Amino acid sequence: MESSAAQQVVGTMWEGDFYSQWMGLVIDEIREGYCRLHFVIRQDMLNGFGIVHGGVLFSAADSAFAFAGNSHGKLSMALDMSVSFIASAREGEIISMEAKEIHLGNRIGFYEITGTNTLGKVVATFKGTAYRTDKDIL
Repeated sequence: MESSAAQQVVGTMWEGDFYSQWMGLVIDEIREGYCRLHFVIRQDMLNGFGIVHGGVLFSAADSAFAFAGNSHGKLSMALDMSVSFIASAREGEIISMEAKEIHLGNRIGFYEITGTNTLGKVVATFKGTAYRTDKDIL
């Protein structure tokens, strides 16, 4: 599948992905097995300590993971995902999530997702496993 086909798949996903839209995610790059996106931390994304809620980072990483995993055009779904929170982030910071495919098999794909701030400092790392079906997305 060409990059333009991967973009079409993610465009189709995006149309109904109201949560990613609500988060303000912006997809910067999409190709087979890869997604890079970013968002700005808003006040309503902060926890009681004035730093970004871990669930927000997890959600953004989950979206990048989903876009990368489905970019081949076959419906894929997360089997598991783990997170390590490395550093805090605050309101107004831009966070980038980069999802990279590490392995793609007939039924299973493995992904690493890294969240960085504007200065390039890692704020969180994620690992995800996806189950791939035979169903075409388009």
